[in-house]
Amino acid sequence: MDPTTTLTIHPAFAVGPVDERIFGGFLEHLGRAVYEGVHDPASAHADEHGNRRDVLDALERLWMTAMRWPGGNFVSGYHWRDGIGPVERRPVVREPAWKSAEPNTFGTHEFLDLAERIGWTPMLAVNLGTGAPEEAADWVEYTNAPTGTRWADERAANGRDEPWRVPLWCLGNEMDGPWQLGHASAEVYGRLAQQAAMQMKLVDPTIETVACGSSTVDSATYGTWDRQVLELVGGDADHLSLHRYVGNLAGDLDDYLAVGASVDRQIEEADAICRAVQASTRRRKRTTLCFDEWNVWYRNFDMDGGWQRAPHLLEETYDLADALVVAQFLLSFIRHADVVKIANLAQVVSVIAPLLTRGDDLLVQSIYHPFRMISDRRAGIALRVAVDGPTVATRSHGTVPVVDAAVVADGGEVHLFAVNRSTGQAAPIRVTHLGGGFAAGSGELLTAGSPDATNGWEHPDVVQPVAAEVTIDDEGGAVVELPPHSFLAAKLVTPHR
Repeated sequence: MDPTTTLTIHPAFAVGPVDERIFGGFLEHLGRAVYEGVHDPASAHADEHGNRRDVLDALERLWMTAMRWPGGNFVSGYHWRDGIGPVERRPVVREPAWKSAEPNTFGTHEFLDLAERIGWTPMLAVNLGTGAPEEAADWVEYTNAPTGTRWADERAANGRDEPWRVPLWCLGNEMDGPWQLGHASAEVYGRLAQQAAMQMKLVDPTIETVACGSSTVDSATYGTWDRQVLELVGGDADHLSLHRYVGNLAGDLDDYLAVGASVDRQIEEADAICRAVQASTRRRKRTTLCFDEWNVWYRNFDMDGGWQRAPHLLEETYDLADALVVAQFLLSFIRHADVVKIANLAQVVSVIAPLLTRGDDLLVQSIYHPFRMISDRRAGIALRVAVDGPTVATRSHGTVPVVDAAVVADGGEVHLFAVNRSTGQAAPIRVTHLGGGFAAGSGELLTAGSPDATNGWEHPDVVQPVAAEVTIDDEGGAVVELPPHSFLAAKLVTPHR
């Protein structure tokens, strides 16, 4: 049996432009993500704003776009007015979602000013758990409206004359989950979200809103919740949210490394619901998808902060296998570029994150690298890829290709991304370009001695990308061999560049 996987592409086989907002992040007031993570005035790395420059420098290398804040479960008990005005007058409150003490020293101004400096597109989540639609609309006025009215004038009094023009707003968080403050039925939430979205868009008609979809694929209401919510929120919802956390709880590595197939299925099921509601209601506007929480998470489930400030919660250590799964999430988003418009890696530092702090030290985890490798090559049009090669049978995901791949075309360049899911066999691949072949190629490989290889404080460089050898054969095909359990990001140049 030929071990080679052939990937065939043509520039006419376009899925759609890759929305740069799929390379977003999530910064929740959970554990040490904000305090001792992004914001730590006591750190030797603190800048004049009290933010950790080493963390921000590492995040800037990921070219993150849409940054979701302040939650997450946190937002269902968060009242944004607690986080504005003089810092010394802000209240310290009991935060029930993670049983922590919230000092509110990092609030609306601190986040939005940081986003502006870094170049993030701010994405705010409003409180529809214990909050009301009016509170959400007032926040839009505070952040987006010109001065001359109550909340915009208060913003100016707090030191910001010009509005930030926040473009993205989440209508609550995981409201289908019984763990959520203000948990409600689809009917109750749908009507509340519709009222919030309507009032928010009356303040600023340019904003985009994200309605809560099913928070897990295993819930009893999966699918039916999404349909009912979309029918009720209607055209006031621009996007439907998807959440997904995965892991290798069963200890089945072959199954775990095929999880990208289930991400494809989740996207396609959600899109089918959006299209069905669009057809049944005869709306002209298509609701697209926002994958606003996704990551590997299965080792650390400590969620009780003991009412402390910045408790150590959900601090996951990642290995190479986890990095290959993170790559598959992003490849799935690219393959569905026509419908996945926003995605947010949860989270960005210390809490199930690519970066981990310890005092003034910073560790770059394995999952950092595939995000950076893809983000560096993200611009262009996603192409459909015909995959012909070996397959593997898995326990949960059926039979899947050994090589998981996605392709983005950008003028005379083609960006190739490929995961070798096999832990025992190399995967030779050949890329055939029906539009004229290739003239040159280069790239990076992420691999290590074993799938459980991990970067640690004593050995921080165990999992690192290295140069990939990409050759062009006599017929203009790009040829490269992927070692076992590896990820490739490559640039292929066409002769007519």
